[in-house]
Amino acid sequence: MKESEKTVAIIGGGIAGLSAAYHLHVKTEGQGEAVNYFLVEGKNRLGGNILTETIDGFIIEGGPDCFISEKPATIALCHKLGIQDRLMKTNERCHGTFILWKGKLHKLPDGFMLLAPTNIPSFLKDSLITPWGKFRMALDFVLPAKKSDEEESLAQFVRRRLGKEVLDKIADPLVAGVHASDPATMSLKSTFPRFIELENHYRSVIRGMMKRRKKYFKYKKTADCNPQYTLFMTLKEGVSELTNALASALRPEAVFTGHKALAIEKIPPNTNGAAGRYSIKLTNGKTLKAHAVIVATPSYIAADLLKGQDIPLAENLASIPYVSTATVSLAYRGEDIMKPLNGFGFVIPRLEQRKIMASTWSSNKFFNRAPKNKFLIRCFAGGAGNEHLSLLSEPEIAAIVRDELRDIMGIKAEPIFTKVYRWKKSMPQY
Repeated sequence: MKESEKTVAIIGGGIAGLSAAYHLHVKTEGQGEAVNYFLVEGKNRLGGNILTETIDGFIIEGGPDCFISEKPATIALCHKLGIQDRLMKTNERCHGTFILWKGKLHKLPDGFMLLAPTNIPSFLKDSLITPWGKFRMALDFVLPAKKSDEEESLAQFVRRRLGKEVLDKIADPLVAGVHASDPATMSLKSTFPRFIELENHYRSVIRGMMKRRKKYFKYKKTADCNPQYTLFMTLKEGVSELTNALASALRPEAVFTGHKALAIEKIPPNTNGAAGRYSIKLTNGKTLKAHAVIVATPSYIAADLLKGQDIPLAENLASIPYVSTATVSLAYRGEDIMKPLNGFGFVIPRLEQRKIMASTWSSNKFFNRAPKNKFLIRCFAGGAGNEHLSLLSEPEIAAIVRDELRDIMGIKAEPIFTKVYRWKKSMPQY
């Protein structure tokens, strides 16, 4: 190693750690300052919570199944990796989301964006929100914007702007469900700062959403808009294509899997005044040294790594709560689905007191997720308030999901197969 070269250690081989390593790799290979790197991952595979498997022609996502095109970083990364031709949009022929309320599936009206209706005629015909609830939502047009900088929870914000009915029926399952969180404890600033921006800029959340939607459709008509992107995007063989491409771009000798990092220790400067370095102890007994360390792990793991160096920082990291979740994918024959599935799936408010949070109709959402005349359905269990369900045995979780689908969708048939993925302490609660 040349004297001018630096070594950077990355701890954690999920999407964050892989992206950091890729950035350093490109810097090393390019014209910038030479940087050596190595990546340490405790598990025997890379990718973190991103995990795709193919079983009998079904493409199954254990973790996230897509990303949002409005945040351009992921698509830009795909272009850098040369896998832009693998990008795939959602099936727009059967788009839409349902909400389960009082045992019935209600489809969100056309133009509904996050919390607010942008197509008023369609919303007025909708059966989910009562006439009083619609009137309370309409007050958003005249209510003043919040003057104080005091932090609000998602529940406080929605109740103040749009009313309790929208909180219970829409914000709780649709928005808070993204984080598997309780909206009463979710920091609005940390999770959905867009709502604060809308209120500050437009005063009315609904008016702001309508303006944004109008700009979006105006943008779609311009020559530089790429029509191949929908709001939710994935890759043809699953999201793992992205993490696999990142891993393949790295130098194999710089990646260490199957051995966890135990601690990070700082090496003091030498007698010549040269800058100190860091040593990383691994479970295989080896010690790696670096000039800088990037910690790309869940905060509670980072806390253990750093407690010997910075106690206040480690305590702050350890204080961030996490919840466990599980995803269950079930494969069915076409004739086993009694009701037509015209949408991407459904979400469930906590007031319904169900044992699953939501269901994605995967083979509707993306074209190639199941063979012809087959269906793939994915359900979510656990999260805030029901975390214990994700910790049951796999047969118990699968049985719960099948009971719920039988009751909600009328699916009585035995699935072709069931695949359960448990994600212990995977969802930070902001």
